Amino acid sequence: MNRLFKLQFLGPFAVFTATLCAELAALALQYAPSSELLWYINLRVFGIFQRSASALSYLVPVDGFQFFGVALPIFALACIGLAARSRLPFTVATHLSVVYAGLLVFSWQAGVPTLTQASFGAMAVPSGVGLYVMATILGTCLLSFAVTHLLYFLAVGKEVRDLVRALSRMVRRFDHAKGFGFRSDAD
Repeated sequence: MNRLFKLQFLGPFAVFTATLCAELAALALQYAPSSELLWYINLRVFGIFQRSASALSYLVPVDGFQFFGVALPIFALACIGLAARSRLPFTVATHLSVVYAGLLVFSWQAGVPTLTQASFGAMAVPSGVGLYVMATILGTCLLSFAVTHLLYFLAVGKEVRDLVRALSRMVRRFDHAKGFGFRSDAD
């Protein structure tokens, strides 16, 4: 199987893994609410998921929807695409993972108080490990998205080349048949 084809799996996998870890961290915090380590992990490492979960809760007020309703279906589509070696499930999964990564970035920007410096506009910048988690998710999703489009353009190029070859064969056959069977009035 083409390495680029497998590389499309990276974005949906990162979304699934990070969302699963965030859900597990929140669940562990429910069982050990006095743990400083779990509070740090929940607030600093996976804080982006808390903000996006609150944004999603306005649309769908279901606990765990971020994992079961968003990340798991995206990952399942990517797994189906990998198992069936089909481009369509991968295309849908990579596009949805980029949309979800965009939602994470948007919810981070919308949920943090901002500071204005000089004449620049206000922008919230995450700090610490949360920045790395967000950058990893966004980077892998964009990489998968780019690979999906690259493979699409390569497939379209192959189809165009095949069409041009078929048309040129038809023109050669027509010219060949014209030369043997038909003579002009000048002959």
